[in-house]
Amino acid sequence: MALDELTLLKWKSKKMQQKEQEEYEIWAFPHGQRQRDNLEALLKAVFPKEPYAMALVSFLTCKELYEKYLNKAGSRSDAVWYLFKRQRNYKQILSKKDLSKHIECVLADADLDESCEYPTADTIIGRAQRLDSLHR
Repeated sequence: MALDELTLLKWKSKKMQQKEQEEYEIWAFPHGQRQRDNLEALLKAVFPKEPYAMALVSFLTCKELYEKYLNKAGSRSDAVWYLFKRQRNYKQILSKKDLSKHIECVLADADLDESCEYPTADTIIGRAQRLDSLHR
């Protein structure tokens, strides 16, 4: 194992850490604070019993995996299929019972434009129920 492979020994300056954080924020919320605020409201409505921070972590994990699978598979439906197939690898973050709701939030986020208007929580939940029936 090469020395640079040991993540414990990697050191990043504050400036480098800040740059990475800014890049992540741009990836996660390309439309800025309004998108972030609207997403927070949506996640709180779709997952009312879950702490917002946990819902956000699950959403961002699902978003990252969806984009990875989309690049690999080439179609939205194939990427969604991969998410269902690989969910068990991420079960600590993406619960099986909530996976469809997270996927529908991610799909809504992927379709977002400058208005930053997400569908309603009821719409997301309805779509998730239909998605469940297709993948269970």
